[in-house]
Amino acid sequence: MNTLFDDHISRPLAELIRPSSLSDVVGQEHLLGADGPIGRMLKRDRITSVILWGPPGTGKTTIARLLADKTDMVFTPLSAVFSGVNDLRKIFDEAIRLRSLGKGALLFVDEIHRFNRAQQDSFLQYVEDGTIVLIGATTENPSFEINSALLSRMQVLVLNRLSEEALRFLIRRAEKKIGVALPVTEDALKCLCGMADGDGRYLLNLVEELYNANNSDPVDPIGLGTILQKRIPIYDKSQDSHFNLISALHKSLRSSDTDASLYWLARMLEGGEDPRYIARRLVRFASEDVGLADPNALTQALAAWEAYERLGSPEGELAIVQCVIYLGTAPKSNAAYKSEKDARKLARETGSLSPPMHILNAPTTMMKVMGYGDGYIYDHNAQDGFSGQNCFPETMQRTKLYEPVDRGFEREVIKRLAYWEKLRSTKFID
Repeated sequence: MNTLFDDHISRPLAELIRPSSLSDVVGQEHLLGADGPIGRMLKRDRITSVILWGPPGTGKTTIARLLADKTDMVFTPLSAVFSGVNDLRKIFDEAIRLRSLGKGALLFVDEIHRFNRAQQDSFLQYVEDGTIVLIGATTENPSFEINSALLSRMQVLVLNRLSEEALRFLIRRAEKKIGVALPVTEDALKCLCGMADGDGRYLLNLVEELYNANNSDPVDPIGLGTILQKRIPIYDKSQDSHFNLISALHKSLRSSDTDASLYWLARMLEGGEDPRYIARRLVRFASEDVGLADPNALTQALAAWEAYERLGSPEGELAIVQCVIYLGTAPKSNAAYKSEKDARKLARETGSLSPPMHILNAPTTMMKVMGYGDGYIYDHNAQDGFSGQNCFPETMQRTKLYEPVDRGFEREVIKRLAYWEKLRSTKFID
């Protein structure tokens, strides 16, 4: 059966409409505009080494190629997946030769984070002395994946996932190239952009499939599902998306935005995240961000984890959902978290001060003679169950480390602390 692409059988649609100039690149105006970092480079006619960090299908390779064309540099593409040190040596030698002829060399390394430390270190000399201009592309956070020495010699430029407006622009460009409107309804077009998930290359692959389906009538969202397979959300649970989404869940809970919390939880579960990891983070959240404002939060988090361990997926995931709702709606306090940080800081500053003698045990005669436990008052023997003795080191001033907030159960804790402090002041014991 003939298709619209018979004359270009070896070239996919994404390649057919690849931009021929930087002004044709969509969705990255913050980089390519006159005031953007790449725009300023071009204005100065001087390209520096950069890392292009962004999701798949946002134009990293295209921008690198067009930069080389714009500056008349010799462009060498390289994939970190299929290359090693020997390949790099050849490229460096060629760059040295080109430099002697007065020509510049632009090396584009796709998936640069795949290179190991030694391979990344091999770039340092040539980037620093300008033998090559290195443009690395990565979908992973450079601060995690690129050596700090190399990162310090390069500028990191962040590419945005393509907005729906940018994706629709690509569809219009494809329609102009093919000469035929894409046979979809407005609702299906919106669904199509959603399925692309910000990836322009993937969108154009879907568009190509729709053209090749040869539908005479516009395809609605239901028809779209029969022609195309829905994309699995971008989520690598061992890499950047993993940390981004757990951060989004944690901060949504902290903001008491329960609906957003449920959304980010669903995104993680749909992406294949281990519910046990989520459960562990919820236990941490219960102590860090709810604390004694609701002492039951930690119990709920532990119960949800235990319920999941007993039930497994998918039944046990409902317990995690319940826990997220509880934590999202609970009063918040980070007083316990702050008190831990302050106490650790104070411990580091004061070094190895000894406890006061009266609160030390004296299991041997020698220790009793030395004064261990001397003067200790057993609190339960006091009429009010409180001796008021100071338990800080003798040479150290008392320091208030725990400052409860006036929310939830910590309102009651404030009253308790005030009660003990009042009693302490009446005992006149330092």
